[in-house]
Amino acid sequence: MYMVAGQGAILLEGVRRRYRVDDEQAITALDGVSLEIPEGAAVALSGPSGSGKSTLLHIVGALERPDEGAVIVGGRSLADASRRELAAHRRRVGFVFQRFNLLPALTAIDNVMAAVLPYRVDFDKEARARELLAAVGLEGRETSLPSRLSGGQQQRVAIARALINAPAIVLADEPTGNLDSRTGAGIVDLLLSLRAQRAMTILLATHDSQVAARCDRVVRLHDGRIADDLDLRAAADVDATLRRLGRAAPG
Repeated sequence: MYMVAGQGAILLEGVRRRYRVDDEQAITALDGVSLEIPEGAAVALSGPSGSGKSTLLHIVGALERPDEGAVIVGGRSLADASRRELAAHRRRVGFVFQRFNLLPALTAIDNVMAAVLPYRVDFDKEARARELLAAVGLEGRETSLPSRLSGGQQQRVAIARALINAPAIVLADEPTGNLDSRTGAGIVDLLLSLRAQRAMTILLATHDSQVAARCDRVVRLHDGRIADDLDLRAAADVDATLRRLGRAAPG
């Protein structure tokens, strides 16, 4: 079912997600969220822990289903998709996590290829993995184990892995959370550079207002609802956004 144009377009309408705590109590992670993200945008999700950022990413990536509402990604409705269709959708989305999630016994290039090893694809897996490692600045480190790489380098391997299926959308959950500020800034630079080169949509969850302010737009969540939706493409909005997120813009 096609409803929104563009493989990287995202549309949520009235999305709710609850988690059952026990027989009598449930936690509402998303409470009637409606959001439209055009193809090629870089959008930050900000807000405190428990505000719904990760849940929203999981629903867009089909790692979870909403209890209510419409989710349309790349022009296709996920609400009525079969398990096979949802699995195919997940392979078309790139995921980047805070903890890198690299397999410690595999080299960098094998970690990148791991995402596609079980599947038949129409490209040379090793050649593309080498190309992507070079694109993220790790040419020459293909045979390094994760234990021989810095945190920033491990996150670069994770980004290369996320891109191996040439996704239209990359979902990044606190991708700089385990990194120092300088390394984290380099990871954001890399993601935004790759977005420009590959015309991807990026949806990035972050606690860091400086990271959020690098995106085109900041959507702030509070208690599972959208509290603010700020367009940063006008330079004047950056200072206002940083103030609203609780920090002053750097001097």
